[in-house]
Amino acid sequence: MPENTPSSLRRATGIATALASPALLISPLALAQQGSESATQLAPIQVKAAQERSYNIQNSASEKFTAPLLDTAKSVQIIPQEVIRDQAATSLTDVLRNTPGITFGAGEGGNPLGDRPFIRGYDAQGSTYVDGMRDIGATSREVFNLEQVEVVKGSDGAYGGRGGAGGSINLINKTAKADTFTDVNLGLGTDSYYRGTLDTNQQLSDSIAFRLNAMYHDADVPGRDVVKNQRWGVAPTITFGLNTPTRVSLSYYHLQTDDIPDSGIPYGWPRGDLTGPVDVDRNNFYGLKSDYRKTNSDMATIGVEHDINGSLTLRNTTRYTRTTQEYVWTQPDDSQGNVANGLVWRRANTRDSHIDSLANLTELVGEAATGSLKHRFNVGLEFSREKGERDSLNVNRGSGSGAANACLKGVGAASNYQCTSLYDPNPGDPWVNTLNGRPSGNPSQSKTNTRSIFAFDTIEFNEHWQAGLGLRLDNYSTHYKSGAFDLSRNDTLVNYQVGLTYKPVQNGAVYVSYATSSTPFNASAGEGSDGSAPSSRGGRVSGGNTDELSPEKNRTLELGTKWNVLDDAMTLSAAVFRTETTNARVTLANGDYEMAGKKRVDGLELGASGAITPRWNVYAGYTYLNAKLTDNGPNGSANDGNRFPNTPKHSFSLWTTYKPVDKLTVGAGAFYSAKQYGDAANKLYIPSYWRFDAMAAYQFNKNVGVQLNVQNLTDKVYYNQAYASHYASIAPGRSAVLNLKLSY
Repeated sequence: MPENTPSSLRRATGIATALASPALLISPLALAQQGSESATQLAPIQVKAAQERSYNIQNSASEKFTAPLLDTAKSVQIIPQEVIRDQAATSLTDVLRNTPGITFGAGEGGNPLGDRPFIRGYDAQGSTYVDGMRDIGATSREVFNLEQVEVVKGSDGAYGGRGGAGGSINLINKTAKADTFTDVNLGLGTDSYYRGTLDTNQQLSDSIAFRLNAMYHDADVPGRDVVKNQRWGVAPTITFGLNTPTRVSLSYYHLQTDDIPDSGIPYGWPRGDLTGPVDVDRNNFYGLKSDYRKTNSDMATIGVEHDINGSLTLRNTTRYTRTTQEYVWTQPDDSQGNVANGLVWRRANTRDSHIDSLANLTELVGEAATGSLKHRFNVGLEFSREKGERDSLNVNRGSGSGAANACLKGVGAASNYQCTSLYDPNPGDPWVNTLNGRPSGNPSQSKTNTRSIFAFDTIEFNEHWQAGLGLRLDNYSTHYKSGAFDLSRNDTLVNYQVGLTYKPVQNGAVYVSYATSSTPFNASAGEGSDGSAPSSRGGRVSGGNTDELSPEKNRTLELGTKWNVLDDAMTLSAAVFRTETTNARVTLANGDYEMAGKKRVDGLELGASGAITPRWNVYAGYTYLNAKLTDNGPNGSANDGNRFPNTPKHSFSLWTTYKPVDKLTVGAGAFYSAKQYGDAANKLYIPSYWRFDAMAAYQFNKNVGVQLNVQNLTDKVYYNQAYASHYASIAPGRSAVLNLKLSY
């Protein structure tokens, strides 16, 4: 690298060279080196003192790639811990509000309740990673152990394997490091909000460090009757070999939740050709106080990393995860026309599921030269096994049209409390389950084995031109069994990416890239909404011909530019793109599947993050998505040309903070989403909305500070999830939280 290269770029390139990973992996061991003298160049994004709130993240190379972010031919957004902390976020949903182009879908029926993000219009529930390894279990994810969140946009099968049509989400956990500190955060707020977190790191010796993160959370949901969230979590990590060529890290993560899930608001109010949620009191809760959702998430990880020499590192990560979920969740069903008569049928959705995953990832990362060409590369192997089982619970709510017609008998006892009033529902109805509430004994089962090999290389031709190449092969073998369905499928998924970057100056880049991804059958192992069983998609396999379950193919073409401005204090980015699915699975008139559908998303993204002045930080973005169902097959041709469900045409986010004096920080946020459709027919919808937040923080000294956050400042009534039928999810109302921050 030339001697006059800016130190920030040298630092970023050093990170990418040592730690870049095609498997979406940020090495916990490398992060553990932060704070040690031998690794002072590894930590542009660090856990900062409580009074520091820098959003200057543009020089941090994403370790998913073999080049710094500025030089990476792809849209990548990092949401740093400083933004998460300033917004008093407590869930992944809160964090991803900062990413325009991401929406969340609702669960229903056999689908799990939990995070269901859509990126650029494509379901990414099965494309969520933790430190670079796929986390397939369905849950509502916490932030207490997060260092940062990274969002990759566009087809990225070359990085993570299956899925990833619209992108993926990588959660970076906190790790033990060569430092000693303790941070305690105690929160008290409206709506019975109580939250406490602990983050303590102890350097036990020159080469050993231990870190413990813990959390307890108990709160109602603002503006909603009955709904509440209760959870606790713990995440210990110990690292051996800091400041040595060989590092070993042992970590464990446990999250346990016990919630009353939200039943949402039923559709039923015609507005021209569209139908939106009914206009009722925001507090109306159509479920029962006896509803519940319990989840457990456990993750154990062993990481080993060895520096072979100054330019070559070998690392291996082994992880076991287990996620369980059980719920009885009452949904306000509008399917029988009861809403028009001021009545709501309570339909019980139940689930008892678990999924176990064992994965091993080995990578060799480094740099080399061939003649005048410089290479930063990553090659590796990954093996995983996922086993899932899903069942329903025995409850006596009834099913089918007979139960739906319960409203003909009237509300309350006359219908055995299966029907309630649209305008005055009673969640305290004394419904009693006369069955055992145990699993039905007829589970669906999934098992998937994946063997992968990958290679990535960033080739630097000169100071102006470089190319990024990547290839991944996955041998994907899956088996699904449910009732009469007993299906097996084997595929070899070949995905790649090619990018070319031109740097007219050191602080600016223009790039073009092409990337692919594949979404095979049973990609979510029964934990998502992709339709594990053919019947769940409304279609069937004819005569056992599993060719009708071949992988869907996706591709993304992107042209973009990135610039570090204001003396490298801020990053500006812009990109135009097209993502296409060329063989989407559709259902024919006779009920059979066919790989004949086509979908397309054309879009524009703009982003800005960093410091306008040393006292003024900004984190902002805008996304335009023209998402069309271009060909739905002969049986779905009526929807040809319609918009994707869960995909607003325009979305915008802005978060900004300012320090008028050294000890005081004030901030504000504005978030916008255009209208979203819940169904492919574009008949059910939720309206557009603006939401505003505000915060103020005061640091008394280096040990004590307070922070006040007001969410949904104007108490806006809006909907944030549109399901394909029956109901929409209503967003929380206004709330205020005061946090006491202790650091020492």
